[in-house]
Amino acid sequence: MSAQSWFDEGARLSVLTAEPIGRPLDYLAPEGGCFLGAFVEVPLGPRKVMGVVWGAGDGRFEAARLRSVYRVLDVPPMSEELRAFLIRMGEYTMTSLPAMLRLATRTPGLFDAPGARKVFRLGETLPDRMTDARERVLEVLRDHGGAGFYLGELAQAAGVTTQVVKGLAKAGALIEAEVPRDAPYPRLDPLRAGKALSDDQAQAAAALRESGGRFGTVLLKGVTGSGKTEVYLEAVAECLKRGRQALVLLPEIALTSEFLARVEERFGARPGEWHSGATQSERRRLWKMAALGEVQLVVGARSALFLPFRDLGLIVVDEEHDTSYKQEEGALYSARDMAVLRASYADAQVVLASATPSLESWVNAETGKYKRVDLAARFGASQLPDMRAIDMRDERIENVHWISPSLVGAVLDRISKGEQAMLFLNRRGYAPVTICRACGHQIGCDHCDARMVEHRFLKRLVCHQCGETKPIPTACPSCNVEGRLAPVGPGVERLAEEVAERFPDARVAVLSSDLFTTARALKDAIETIAQGGADIIIGTQIVAKGHNFPKLTLVGVIDADLGLQGSDLRAAERTFQLMRQVAGRAGRAEKPGVALLQTYQPEHPVIRAILGGDEEAFWRAEAAQREAQGVPPYGRMAGIILSGPEVQPLFEIGNDLARRTGPLQQIGAQVFGPAPAPIARVRGRHRVRLLVKADKSAPLQRALKAWVRQVKLPNQVRLQIDIDPQSFL
Repeated sequence: MSAQSWFDEGARLSVLTAEPIGRPLDYLAPEGGCFLGAFVEVPLGPRKVMGVVWGAGDGRFEAARLRSVYRVLDVPPMSEELRAFLIRMGEYTMTSLPAMLRLATRTPGLFDAPGARKVFRLGETLPDRMTDARERVLEVLRDHGGAGFYLGELAQAAGVTTQVVKGLAKAGALIEAEVPRDAPYPRLDPLRAGKALSDDQAQAAAALRESGGRFGTVLLKGVTGSGKTEVYLEAVAECLKRGRQALVLLPEIALTSEFLARVEERFGARPGEWHSGATQSERRRLWKMAALGEVQLVVGARSALFLPFRDLGLIVVDEEHDTSYKQEEGALYSARDMAVLRASYADAQVVLASATPSLESWVNAETGKYKRVDLAARFGASQLPDMRAIDMRDERIENVHWISPSLVGAVLDRISKGEQAMLFLNRRGYAPVTICRACGHQIGCDHCDARMVEHRFLKRLVCHQCGETKPIPTACPSCNVEGRLAPVGPGVERLAEEVAERFPDARVAVLSSDLFTTARALKDAIETIAQGGADIIIGTQIVAKGHNFPKLTLVGVIDADLGLQGSDLRAAERTFQLMRQVAGRAGRAEKPGVALLQTYQPEHPVIRAILGGDEEAFWRAEAAQREAQGVPPYGRMAGIILSGPEVQPLFEIGNDLARRTGPLQQIGAQVFGPAPAPIARVRGRHRVRLLVKADKSAPLQRALKAWVRQVKLPNQVRLQIDIDPQSFL
């Protein structure tokens, strides 16, 4: 340990806490001394709070006025690599250091004293009497590969009382054991033989292995069904052989269980899991084992990027184009971009995997910043689906229906052959708008500037912005006339009604995130469909995320034009990605697949690009258009959202900012606004938006900091800066 990283007792040092203070505070080192990166407990006013030793004190206060660190906590210190990453990410996203520290320590019970607890594991016998509740308990344990659960956690995960768990233990179906509170994870075997790879896959895997061991980014672009997962698992194996740790980020928790099973098959043990479905005890255990190097592979959501890995050698971002990698609340960041940043400090390899990469990644590969590896064909006998348009202008369809006669015929043909059909509509609920036929009133949220969506399955109206719900009224809340409220437009629930009417003998499954209260329920539904338990699948965007349904041979897109509406600069890109991803669910086994897109704009360039299959031509055209406009990835943008309980002060502050653009003019940036945000009120707070556009090389963050510093915000007004905004709501 260097002299710069050790502080003798009584030495002045700075400690960063997660409290909203904005900077590290000076303290004196405790008895026995302290070291850089140590997690410590310090006094802050009358409270004791956790912090990290961030460096030497700045000397602004006399030592006699400083308080001492209470104690050094018994957890591994924060590495220099992670501290540097948090500092740089905070600077880039304009997030305070305390907020960055919260991202890296958001784990309940993290600093509890080590100890032992009783857990329940699967026994070797089944109980004489089996009930649904008992079966749910056993299923939870099977799903988690034999991992032990604490009594309360197991009962909660299975949706049963603790007495059910105790009864199973008494019957011998569960084993009660005392284990260390935080134990190392089972070792993965990187030398274990994986699945046989095709020639294309073997070449791609070799390219990833050759690029490993040092910092660099590879775009793994493979058509849907090409076996990208098996390829990047070879990169994981190579990383583990080198004795380093690996992280795989997934965009959707529903994908986790299927992926974990593939990892276990490949390496002989399960990796660590980090997502909202993991228990608090597992999250604490994983945090500590990552810091000690006692977990080799972590599979998780975007927040896993902030785990304190001891030696991170590989980050895989699966489905790297997915918009869920952008954190839209609190600290605003893109996990894909921050994965590359963290890897640069850890000297780790990054693999960005997608069938339809983001334009940013495509451009970085084209310009040589990223290496590109392609998988052009599906694995095995499966072929890419045939894609066709159904021109809705030529279809005779009733106003109350949304499935065209052509699509009805195609669905009937597939069902008659014992195959599955999927109908895709990216709208949750029953209808997006409820209107009064008497006065024209549209029912909106009481707290947001958004229409409430009817969810007939829930018998409620739901605001998709803030989550507010209320019963479906019988009378118009504006004119009080009864019986004149009518749903307008389709959602998946309304589509399900039409399917039941048109295909009365078909088994129907609806996949929409709001219809499943737990990740396990969604997983069970997906497994049932994959095993042939449905003839027709109706789904929202969730069905596009990597699921494999072997019997699915037809995908029908109900409204291919939906994503083309609005002024979002990424509308064309996202429509292209979504349509290609959804279509890719068809024909993933031996039987060929077909994707039919219902559209009123078959001549639209995006629809033509989707059907034509020339993806590179689409990316080139989209890139040229963005470059001409000077927008990302060829320029820089920042969104500024002012929010508060009253709208007038927000416009006054926004106009004041628009008049004081000197710091932005110095870097050649343009300011647009202020204007009402497209969703102008959320959770009772009004929202006003400004947009800043600058050259790619401009020092945007420094100019923004000087710009917003010129105005003083009232107590109830909040200003939020979104660097590289993905959503313009």
